[in-house]
Amino acid sequence: MAVTILESTQSTNLDAHDRRYVHGDAIIALEQTAGRGQRGNRWVCRAGENLTFSMVLEPTFLHAAKQFLLSESVALGVADALAGFGIEARIKWPNDIYVGDMKICGILIENDLRGAELSRSIVGVGLNVNQDDFDPSLPNPTSMCLETEQHYDIMAVFGAVYDAVMARYNLLVAGEYSVLSDDYLGLLYGLDELRTFARPDGSRFAGIIRDVRPSGELVIEHDDSHLETFLFKEVQYVL
Repeated sequence: MAVTILESTQSTNLDAHDRRYVHGDAIIALEQTAGRGQRGNRWVCRAGENLTFSMVLEPTFLHAAKQFLLSESVALGVADALAGFGIEARIKWPNDIYVGDMKICGILIENDLRGAELSRSIVGVGLNVNQDDFDPSLPNPTSMCLETEQHYDIMAVFGAVYDAVMARYNLLVAGEYSVLSDDYLGLLYGLDELRTFARPDGSRFAGIIRDVRPSGELVIEHDDSHLETFLFKEVQYVL
């Protein structure tokens, strides 16, 4: 493993696409000027106060149809690391990390394919660590500092997150798919709770999350008891 630390960069995920970075390598940025999140959103955080990094994985053993298992592994690793700091986190489908109803971490995974298998994955993590106030336009941010009233060494947090993600990744390598899926479901934000959701057209409905399919589809039960499955970008939580 090689770790590169940058004072400032546009996006560590963009940097990690450079082929000189290989499996296990990580790029940490003290400042990201164009960080990216899910759904094309920007990831905004204050320079030097948070952990923004990307790591390169080469899951060549994993069929493309099972790529959601990689997402589960990474999200679980981040949640495991936060638990080690005394922070009880949950996973908001597909892979945002929440504490209560507040977002503490975003994850962006970009996969390259070789035939029917994954060849290279860039895992971007943005974790709020020491920032104690946020742009009021952000809907629901929190940080490790706000949750525990402690200040953290950024590199120590990186080490904990990296090791926890790799531990979960090693379960993936070992084929422990059911362990990962069961643990993911056990930490799923909103599971078995009545929640409000929105479709891309803006229409809203109430439903209860009942499951996540191996393909990554979210299964929601409607008030008439019928089940509907949603792919990423087909539904959003209304918080």
